[in-house]
This record gives sequence, structure tokens and C-alpha cells, in this order.
Amino acid sequence: MAARPEAVVIGASAGALEALSIILHVLPGNFRMPIIVVVHVPPDKRSILAELFRAKCQLSVQEADDKEPIAGGTVYFAPADYHLLVESNKTLSLSSDEPVLFSRPSIDVLFESAADAYGMSLIAIVLTGANHDGAKGLRTVVDAGGAAIVQDPDSAFADAMPKAAIEMCPRARVLSLQAIAQYLKEV
Repeated sequence: MAARPEAVVIGASAGALEALSIILHVLPGNFRMPIIVVVHVPPDKRSILAELFRAKCQLSVQEADDKEPIAGGTVYFAPADYHLLVESNKTLSLSSDEPVLFSRPSIDVLFESAADAYGMSLIAIVLTGANHDGAKGLRTVVDAGGAAIVQDPDSAFADAMPKAAIEMCPRARVLSLQAIAQYLKEV
């Protein structure tokens, strides 16, 4: 990856709490990049992910708001039942468009919009999950010159999402959760 990374996007589903806990917990308070996260959550319940991770992280953690400027050192979680997108002016937007692969928020929607906004300065990470959401979006990130990282399927709570991502992006880095955390600390 030639460009200095400016943002991280992460997608996860089944097993997300444990996986994200391992990664986000170890990032230092001076981590410079924003981390924008989609986790598949039930559409009929309020997401409490931001509250849970606020207590576990040194970074600022919040649920994303529509038209919010993206700030470094902040973890943004997609709210339940909304797609989360990155706009070209580096703001976040929320959409209630149709679900993608039965999911709203959709990892593909986030990754594709972030690839358009950040191009080769984006790091995209696909974690544990039981469907194929994220694979197509990860391909878009790679095609835009960004970095693709996938959780080792053997260590995933649900391996369908990581396997689909690897199949779509065979040159993605396949790492353990601890190695993903270390990679982020070093970029």
C-alpha cells in the first residue's frame, strides 16, 4: 500500500463482540485514524455497541450520526437498521435503503463508500460472521488500492464471512485477531 493510511473500516457479524474486544481494547488513546465499524445487529433493537466499547477502549467511541464529520482517534459504530456510508467530504451518512444480503447495516455498503472516499489510504478488515457480507466490499477496497485484512477463518467464531472475503480477495492478509491489533498499532 503506497499511501499513508487515513481510515480503518471493520465489518463483523456472529462473534463480533469477542473479536472487536481483542482488537479495539489494545489500541492506544493516541491512535490517529478513525475506525468505522459495521456489526450486524437486530433491526428491532437499539444497538448498545458504542456503550459497551466505550468502557473497554482508550479511544473515543460513539454511534455514528448522519452528516457527522469523521474525526481521527474515534470508533464509529453503525446504528441498528441503518446503512453507514462515508461521503467524499469525509463525513458519515446514514441510509435506510434496502438491506444488502439481508443486512442493514451492510458491511459491503460501508466498504464500498469508504473505498470511494479514501481510495488507497483505506484499511478494510473483515472479521467473523456467518454470511458473505463484506467480501464484495473488500474487493472494492482492493481495487481502489486499499489494504485488505481478513481474520483467520480458523480462529473465527463463524468462518463464512472470512472465507468469502478470502475467496473474493485471495491476496488479502489473513491474520489472527492479535496480529490484526498489532498491525493497526504499527501503521
